[in-house]
Amino acid sequence: MPKPKSATPPGPARFFNRELSWLEFNQRVLDEALDSKTPLLERVKFFCIAASNLDEFFEVRVATLKQAIEDGVTLRTPDGRTPVETLREVTHRVRRFVQDAYGCWRDQLLPSLARAGIRFHAIDQLNGSDRSFLRRYFDAEVHPVLTPLAVDPSHPFPQLQNKSLNLIVRLTATHTGEVRRRLAVVQVPRVLPRLVRLPREDRTTQGYVFLADLIGAHLLQLFPGTQIEGWWPFRVTRNSELYLDEEEAPNLLMAMEVELHNRRKGDAVRLELAADSPEDIRAELLETFHLAEHDLYLIDGPVNPTRLMAIVEDGELPDLRDPRFSAPVGASLQGATDLFAAIRQRDHLLHHPYESFNSVVEFLEQAAADPKVLAIKQTLYRTGGDQRIIGALMEAVRNGKQVTAVVELKARFDEANNIRWSRALEEAGVHVVYGLVGYKIHCKMALVVRADDDGIRRYVHIGTGNYNPTTARFYTDLSLLTCRPEFGEDATNLFNLLTGICQFQGTRKFVVAHFQMHDRVIELIQREATHARAGLPSRIIAKMNALVDEQIIEALYRASEAGVKIDLIIRGICCLRPGVPGLSENITVRSIVDRFLEHARVWSFENAGQPEVFLGSADWMPRNLFRRIEVVVPVEDGVLRDRILREILATQLADTTKARVLQPDGRSVRAAPPRGVAPRRSQLEFIAKAQEGAAGRPASGLPSKSNSGTLRVRRTPDASGKSAGGPIRERRSGPDKPRR
Repeated sequence: MPKPKSATPPGPARFFNRELSWLEFNQRVLDEALDSKTPLLERVKFFCIAASNLDEFFEVRVATLKQAIEDGVTLRTPDGRTPVETLREVTHRVRRFVQDAYGCWRDQLLPSLARAGIRFHAIDQLNGSDRSFLRRYFDAEVHPVLTPLAVDPSHPFPQLQNKSLNLIVRLTATHTGEVRRRLAVVQVPRVLPRLVRLPREDRTTQGYVFLADLIGAHLLQLFPGTQIEGWWPFRVTRNSELYLDEEEAPNLLMAMEVELHNRRKGDAVRLELAADSPEDIRAELLETFHLAEHDLYLIDGPVNPTRLMAIVEDGELPDLRDPRFSAPVGASLQGATDLFAAIRQRDHLLHHPYESFNSVVEFLEQAAADPKVLAIKQTLYRTGGDQRIIGALMEAVRNGKQVTAVVELKARFDEANNIRWSRALEEAGVHVVYGLVGYKIHCKMALVVRADDDGIRRYVHIGTGNYNPTTARFYTDLSLLTCRPEFGEDATNLFNLLTGICQFQGTRKFVVAHFQMHDRVIELIQREATHARAGLPSRIIAKMNALVDEQIIEALYRASEAGVKIDLIIRGICCLRPGVPGLSENITVRSIVDRFLEHARVWSFENAGQPEVFLGSADWMPRNLFRRIEVVVPVEDGVLRDRILREILATQLADTTKARVLQPDGRSVRAAPPRGVAPRRSQLEFIAKAQEGAAGRPASGLPSKSNSGTLRVRRTPDASGKSAGGPIRERRSGPDKPRR
């Protein structure tokens, strides 16, 4: 039978545009806010997340496009677009997104919140007691921190910080008998809550006023003796990329601090302004920030909606949120008081946030306190400055251990935090190293060297996510704890490379970028194609955040043409075009957007019936493969490998509730269950599985430990009579903020 001719010849039609693909991902996030089946405050959360995501998109991706255009770059990306063409299409797509997002806020979320008793008020519609409260609040809390800024020949337009909310005020003032029209700017203080909570009259309703509206209503106190003609909220987004010449920087830490200061006053890339603003105000602001008409976004709703997260993080109204979830200890570590003994017994796989990240923190804390531990080495990308992790490293130094932290100062938008706590680590005596010049240290790796009774042994933690207990409650990730000698040797050699002066010597088990990972991934894909042509079992399942690399995509196309079934679970950007006859008809791409942020990176290759499974920190993007230090490791324990294949990946591929399937034209459509089969929701099933593992059953010969007060999941039968993920019923066990 002749092979079907490819509907997509070689060239740009084989790839989706990276920026447009990212915008489609953010649309999937917004779709959760638009979904009436999602609990109301969770819908508000997704609305805020989509807005925050879009901010970063402008700060980085749009800023990069504008820089390329300014530099005269005309090189086409794999999808065939120049920077000018990409920016034009991005602008068009963003305008549609902004329209959808604020339509969601005005037409769906606001009315639904009002029906639930959460109301946002215009000040002129409030009663006398509420107005009196607001006047007292303004006088006591707000007025003292405001600074009115005139705009005139002697007062140039102020330098406004990136994404700060401001009011542009038009007023008239009389000077020596002459009435003059003037402009002024008032910055809404970031240090104050953006929502002012009104006193409650009953327990069923709660009212709010936007801080910008409160300031606008009291402008005469800032500009006495004038007449206020109007005021309009606005916000400018700036280029937030860091431009650092590491080769020339004598001190990377100090150079980074200087560059962070410069970021706050980077070139403007977007202006958001109230939709009812006059034409001359729009023109004035565009000229001030050197922006064009296409950079202006008129907002019919709250400018900077991310601050609406305040109502989500308010601990009340549980009926409007996802049921509270408290992650249990991983089943294989139930009752394990000595983690080193447990790791010597077998490898352990933890599935976060369904299994507690505390086990990883306790691994570090036990290492810090254990007199047999000689050294601790760890990479730190985004810790959030967590006191337990940072404290464990400091405690280890106090206990006489050799402690090294490889800190990535260039972790985007966490740079200032990383600088602050890296100084604290240095002062405590930790050897702080900033990695390799020209490469971000993105791998998630900890090495503990211990003098066991039978000799020196190295214990290793490898993760797909950061050493950040806060985000570990809301990001789905995997952790591997092992003391396999080859893993310990590879970890030791890699840390020596990061901290010393040596050449990469290769590895026994680790797959390391930028040295070998790109070639290794392509080799693994090509091996599956070879097996398929020989009639041997072949399949690829890969889960990650983004798929961009052109050569890997072409290798996947060739594998598909050879008959390899390829299932990709890609949260965000995917430049591969699936389902095209003769090119990618054997490739499916799905994305899951749900309560927790999908973040794990896992690859599975069937290997002629001898599956190989890898987990680690890398996406299939050029930045990960060529400009970062990444680590991916094989999962060699057969039980853990089967768990990843049959429990984790298979469950996600079967999700028909929160999964979207990418179409050949770039659209994403919700996955649908086969006829007569109950819908499945993978994240609920993982919660159920974790709770079953915590129900008191011992695992791997370790004694069980009670877990009173944790979430219980009742499973309901599906059409076949088997149990499937169903409604969650909760028992509360302490505070837990439903943050993203």
